[in-house]
Amino acid sequence: MTDLKVAIVTGSGQGIGRGCAIELAHAGFKVSLMSPSDRSVKLAAELGGIGRKGSVLDNDDLKALVDSTMEAYGRIDAVVTNMGHGGGVPEAIKTVGFDPDFDGPLLELPDDLWHESLDMYVMSVVRTARLVTPIMIEQGGGAFVNLSSMNTIEPRAPYPMSMLRGALHSFGKMYGDRYARYNIRMNSLMPGFCENVNLSPQARRSIPANRPALFSEIGKICAFLASEDAAYVNGQNILADGGMNRAVR
Repeated sequence: MTDLKVAIVTGSGQGIGRGCAIELAHAGFKVSLMSPSDRSVKLAAELGGIGRKGSVLDNDDLKALVDSTMEAYGRIDAVVTNMGHGGGVPEAIKTVGFDPDFDGPLLELPDDLWHESLDMYVMSVVRTARLVTPIMIEQGGGAFVNLSSMNTIEPRAPYPMSMLRGALHSFGKMYGDRYARYNIRMNSLMPGFCENVNLSPQARRSIPANRPALFSEIGKICAFLASEDAAYVNGQNILADGGMNRAVR
């Protein structure tokens, strides 16, 4: 058995993805990072890992990420799929915070935005799983952690594309059921507002914790889900929003 643990993190150049990469490195993982900018390359150098520029929307970039990781380390123990919000988002839905009276567009959203968001939130994970699952089967196991959103289970008008993450959650459950026999797990992590958000007073009051999450806090949950400590957590959607969502599931 090897003591080497290796984690891929996409969208790791900044924000939550960066926080996850740092906490995974602190937990003993060698990290292989990718983002559309060179920030992931610089962060990987700081963390003693490898990095590259690329997009989760490009299957060639995903394959190159997997291939370079295997070339460098010979295994992949965890994959953290983090993705942005996509391009071309109408200004009307870039509102920061939560306004219950917000009346944003819905039927006016163009088809290409729906398709791009589906590719971003769902198909990028499906494509990554296709590439990595055979590797994890051969090595005897692994874990996927998909970064999702608190808005998936309580839809909010300013963030309509988050409804598509519901498909991601269903995929994660079906994947977890199918590949648990190979000791492979898939879970989704649903952060609330994080430290990069300039919260309105109303939005801050709606959070029982009365503050946004630190990237490191989300990263620590991610590192736990990627670790053997979470070996019996599979096909789940983990909410980390400071108590903002009101639904009891």
